[in-house]
Amino acid sequence: MRRLGSVLLLLAAVAAWSFNSAAVAQPAASPDDTARFLAGMQPSAGSPLASLTSAPAWQAHARFFDGEWAKLEKRQLEKVRDFRKTYLTEQEKTLFYFFSGPDFLYADGFFPNATTYVLAGLEPVGPIPDVTAIRPAALPQNLGYLKTSLQHIMGFSYFITLDMGKHLAQGQLPGTLPVLYVFMARAGMTLKTVQHVRLESDGKLVELTGSEKEKPRAVKITFAGKDGVAKTLYYFSTDLANKGVAASGFLKFCETLGPGDAFLKSASYLLHEKIFSSTREFLQANSKHILQDDTGPPLSSYPEDTWTLKPFGKYTRPIAQFSGKYQKQMTLLFDKGNPPPFDFSVGYRWRPGQSNLVWATKKK
Repeated sequence: MRRLGSVLLLLAAVAAWSFNSAAVAQPAASPDDTARFLAGMQPSAGSPLASLTSAPAWQAHARFFDGEWAKLEKRQLEKVRDFRKTYLTEQEKTLFYFFSGPDFLYADGFFPNATTYVLAGLEPVGPIPDVTAIRPAALPQNLGYLKTSLQHIMGFSYFITLDMGKHLAQGQLPGTLPVLYVFMARAGMTLKTVQHVRLESDGKLVELTGSEKEKPRAVKITFAGKDGVAKTLYYFSTDLANKGVAASGFLKFCETLGPGDAFLKSASYLLHEKIFSSTREFLQANSKHILQDDTGPPLSSYPEDTWTLKPFGKYTRPIAQFSGKYQKQMTLLFDKGNPPPFDFSVGYRWRPGQSNLVWATKKK
């Protein structure tokens, strides 16, 4: 009887080990090969995804991204990089990009020298993408869902949260991770590791082993830049309102990475509201520079004795949906500041020549 009990305990241990091992098992393809495949770029020759690139659906997917990316480069990204080289020469190694969704494109375009990126939004993280788990017959449809989720930011420079929530829930490549993979691969990054993490209330990050029952709400990606420099990206699916950040420990975690720079665009003017004051105050206290359009913190929250404000582009009244968010101080700043124009689009005023940016620099 004792021997039987021991055998049963051993079997239970083996079963538990097998369950946890399956739970933490990584996709068969490496993160970098998966990212390249999803971005319509050839994975490495030894990758289990290499054979899938001969499928007509993937080849059409690759042609689509090659064509769209060439247009995006010419219309937007090349000009963003030129703007950065001319005007944003002093930057920190940490970038806080809140209300971002999975927008690595513009984080990298404006802040390529950062080595730590913190992105945050309401969009879900989702599972780590595993293309090998998708039936070949279902792959075209899943690649189609991915393209649909990217169309708005590629055309207008920002995500629409409600649309993203709908698109990112479809198919077998849900969440923000497939989008991040595409953007990072197309930006020339090499993904190294991808790990779901949990944020504790005290601001500490704990790696999820896979045995936890909770839905992942944060991810850590280590990668190499085009120059080989080691970098880290964190994406948090989190509520940035006062009650949300008080409960999550998100800002406590961010404090460990600062001081840094901040970037804000198409942020629905949320930082104008009292219920987002904690996030606004954190960014202004922990950033040496803030690059924003008019949806970022209102100019009234930048004391003249603390900040220098440099305008770019053209400030016009907000779009009809946010008509009540007009700022007279923005008009005065742009009227007096002789703002240099720029020839790309940022934010809700996406037509050329209508966008605005402000570079806020903290005085020493």
